This record gives sequence, structure tokens and C-alpha cells, in this order.
Amino acid sequence: MSRNTMPTDVENWKSEVYGNEIREHLFEFAERGFDSIPDDERDAWFERFKWWGLYHQRNGQEGYFMMRIGTPNGVLKPGQLRVVGEIADEYARGPGTNPIFGDAYADFTTRQSIQLHWIELSDVPAIFEKLEENGLSTQQACGDSWRNIVGNPVAGKDGQEVIDAWPVIRDLNETFKGDDDHANLPRKWKVSVTGSADGSGQGDINDLAFEPAYKDVGGDDGEGGGDGAEGGERIVGFNVRVGGGLARNEPRFARDIDVWVPPERVSDVAGGLSALFRDHGDREDRYNARIKFLVDEWGPEEVRETLQTEYVDFDLETAGRDVREEYTYNAGEGERNDLIGIHDQKDGRNFVGLNVLVGRMGAADVLDLADFAEEYGSGEVRLSQRQNVIVTDVPDGELDDFLAEDLLEHYSPEPSPFMRGSVACTGTEFCSLSIVETKNRQVRFARWLKENAELPDGVEEFHVHLSGCTASCAQPQIADVSLRGMKTRKDGEPVEALDVGLGGGLGEEPGFARWVTQRVPADEVPGAIANLLESFADRREEDESFRAFVARHDDEELDALVDPEETDYEDPMMHNTKRTWYPYAENDGLEDAPPVPADD
Repeated sequence: MSRNTMPTDVENWKSEVYGNEIREHLFEFAERGFDSIPDDERDAWFERFKWWGLYHQRNGQEGYFMMRIGTPNGVLKPGQLRVVGEIADEYARGPGTNPIFGDAYADFTTRQSIQLHWIELSDVPAIFEKLEENGLSTQQACGDSWRNIVGNPVAGKDGQEVIDAWPVIRDLNETFKGDDDHANLPRKWKVSVTGSADGSGQGDINDLAFEPAYKDVGGDDGEGGGDGAEGGERIVGFNVRVGGGLARNEPRFARDIDVWVPPERVSDVAGGLSALFRDHGDREDRYNARIKFLVDEWGPEEVRETLQTEYVDFDLETAGRDVREEYTYNAGEGERNDLIGIHDQKDGRNFVGLNVLVGRMGAADVLDLADFAEEYGSGEVRLSQRQNVIVTDVPDGELDDFLAEDLLEHYSPEPSPFMRGSVACTGTEFCSLSIVETKNRQVRFARWLKENAELPDGVEEFHVHLSGCTASCAQPQIADVSLRGMKTRKDGEPVEALDVGLGGGLGEEPGFARWVTQRVPADEVPGAIANLLESFADRREEDESFRAFVARHDDEELDALVDPEETDYEDPMMHNTKRTWYPYAENDGLEDAPPVPADD
């Protein structure tokens, strides 16, 4: 039974209508039109619509929605990317045109999902029909339930994986998506399942993480953690971590609860922990409703004990021997900081990781990429947590022709480090939570840095993440340079600004960025990064990584090295875009907002 006695407004709304039953109401509103939603019920219905992947867009864009399509582990089967491109081209167009990306595009997210914008409510039934006919869905892409399950996007194909996690992810998705027992949780539930030795599932920043680990079972010494009991059998399964997350200015890495599970038991343990969170998570305070705070309160030992005694009917194994010492993904050093470039598959073919700057691709380019995936590979495309795309199953004999396509000049397998390392959230273009514009600004930052800044010899990757607010959708705390939206005044005028953090990353020893400089006017940020990199080059010890460089300086020293500076970089979004209906519109005031789209 829940410990809570005073549920929030959201909990009250959910108690009336939630989960699968929302769909019927959603379709009724779609048929009658946006204005049929009563004004005094809109907050409630907008909250419920999230469960079916729909977020109402920001002030000034009334009647338009962002639609999120969940793609478990980022896997798009042959033909599915084409469906996304066709939907984007037909439906994701609105009254505002983005000066860099045009007026129809898809966003690939840091959770291996896809987001479309400017969706009208009346079009939702037709979009759902097309998605579902092709094996895609928006179900539980948002809301207080199981979100899109993430992991190594090339699971089952990666030559470096310890265990193929794709069957496990597929089973979890099929088991818990649409399951009424797990449909109404206190808050979102983010799960990572990784079978690779590079750490590309980023389990440390998830509510629940399954990471590859060895366990020795049987033999003369009984069971052990992987040291090789004589006569026993070594089994590959997963260690379990719980309680990671980045939001609310209180980041946590997932904690080890001393549990190892074989693949066939993952669903049981995942369901047990989901139910534990459902029953014991905080429903009184949504800011305190993530499982990371429950782990803070209880400790990993009590989480394990409660899981064992109340939620599973078999004896839990103790943790096995993990492979975290091999983790290099988003670590700041090592050979596989990401999955960009050409990589060997275990079947002798190749997967090719392409850089999608800030994760946004025009609808026409999406359709072209779908063509090339079919022509040169199997038609399958996968999405990474760094907002990039991966074309799989490319034979050696097709590589040169594929790499010669003009499209790859824009989505390169060998990009500049500043392009390669750029991640950005949605920002004030569409999001009501964001404080600053993000996507276009990070594109402009990356292009300026490419032409005006240099990395020291031997430093081939450098991650800059721009998040519009503390929700941390761009995962800024795990970047070399972390940027977070703020406001300040410059020359007496209110302008957009960014807090600057340094030295975050994952790997064997993950660490969060340290926020060392506050409220830098946005047009001075590129100069600040260039000055920082110059100081890094001058003061670097031997082949020291940027993270190591940051670690041996205190915050005051780092603040001095950031050194904001005006340059020839120009920032057309410096004005307060929070007070506009669309940051790039010629007449962008809220009073100039377009009318609610007419019913069809």
C-alpha cells in the first residue's frame, strides 16, 4: 500500500482517467477539435495525453503538439524510418519555419526515440494508424510509466558485446508496455539494458539498469562472483543498479543493489522493482517522486531486501563480475566514446554511425536515408543516445558507394569533434519548460568552434551539451562542457544566458560536471569555450584527458579559465525567447501568435 495520503493534482487526474483508456478520449477530442477540450480541464488532459506520447507545445502554439515515437533500443526495422519520414513530411509542418532546419523534420532524442512537432490533434488518429500498421507506437513514450527502453543500439550485431541484450529489451517492451499493473507509476520509469562492454547503454543515469556481468554457478566452490569455481559453469547475465537520473539539479548515479540475474529472470526482477516503485514511491510531491530519492532514503540494501521479500518468489543471486573497467562510451577517453564511424559487426558486415548535429534531420533527408539504408544495407536503422543514426548490415563491397553519397556530407561518419560532440534538447522553440533557445544555438556554437577553436594533439572528441533548463533532457551533467539555460542582463537588457559546467562523463568512473561559471551571456559562450581550450592546451600534462585536467583544478581556478568573451560570433536568439510564440518568427511576440489550427 502506498505511504502517501495527500496525492498531487496529477495523481488525482490519473485516478480518474489514465493508461490505455486515455486513447478513447483522445480520439473523441481529435474528432470534435481542440476547442472541445474544456478550458478548465486542459491541464488534466494535457497531462494524460503524455501517456500516448503527446506533449502540448509552449505558450503561443496552442493547438499544436509534440509527438514522441518510442523505438525500443533505438531499433527501426526495415521500412520504419521511411514511415517516420513520410509522417514528418505530411503532418509535422506548422506556422513557424526554422531558419536552419526548415519546416518539417524529425528529432532523434537522447533516449533513442523520435519526436515530431507541429502535430494537430485532428491528425492524431491517422498518424497512429500509420504508425501501428508498421509496428511503431507512441504508447507510454511519455507519462508516469515505463518509458522507451534504452541500451547499446547495435545489440545483436556489435562485435564487442558480451551478451545480446536485444531479446531481453524486446521482451521487457512487450511485457510492460500497456500492462495496467505498471501503467500508473509515481513518475517516469527509465530503464537501460546493456550487453556491450563499452557502456553504451548509459545505465548509470537510469532509474533501473541491467549491465553485463559474469557469474560462476556450481562447481566445488559453489556459486561465486566470477572467479572461476572449479568444475562450475560461467554464465553471462546482468548486474542490477537502481536510482540514477539527472533532473532537478540533484543528479544521481544508479546504485548497485548486489543482484545478478540471468537473461530469463530480467523481466521478473524489472517487474518487481517497477512494482516496488509503484507502491512506495512518493505521490505527494512530484519533485521527489523519482526512485533515486527512494534509494537515498532506504539505501540499496533495503531496496534489495524489499525486492526479495515482497516482489519476487525466487532467491536473488548476489552481483557477478562486471565489465565496467572496459566502459569507454561518453567517458572522455578511449576508443569508443560513441558509435560514429565504421564498425565491424559480428556477422562480417558493418554498421556505420552518422553524426546528426543536435539530433535533427529534415523530412526529405530522413526519406533519403531510408532509401540508402535499403540500397546499401538491410533497410534497418538504429538510433543512439547521442542523437545520432546508425545504418546497419552494410557489406564491405557497398561501403565505398554508401560513403560517397552526398547526404553523408551533412551527416558524416567522420565529423569535426565539435559537431560530433554536440547534443541539445528541444529548447524554447517548442518546450514550455525551457528557459533558452537550444537547437539552433548549439548548431551555431559547433560551427563557430569548428572554425575558431582547436583541440590539443591527441584529443579527438569533445562533448558540449546544451540543456534549456534543469530537466536535463540534453544530459548536460555528463559532458566535457555542460551548458544550462538561464537569464541575465547585458547592457541593461534581459538576455539569454548559460551556466557552464565542466568535466562530466561516464565510463568506469563516472562523474558529474561541476558548475563553475554562472549566467554567461549566450553570445560570449563560444569565446569562453575557445579560451578554456587554449588554457587546456597550455597547461595540459602529457596526454591528459580534459576530464582529468578539470579534476585537478578547483572551481575557482576553472571559473577563471572559462573567461567569457565577445567574438565575431553572433547570436540572433539573445532576446528573451521565453516571451515569444516562436523564437525565429519575424513577428515573434506572444500577441502575434497564430490562431488555434482549424478543425478539418
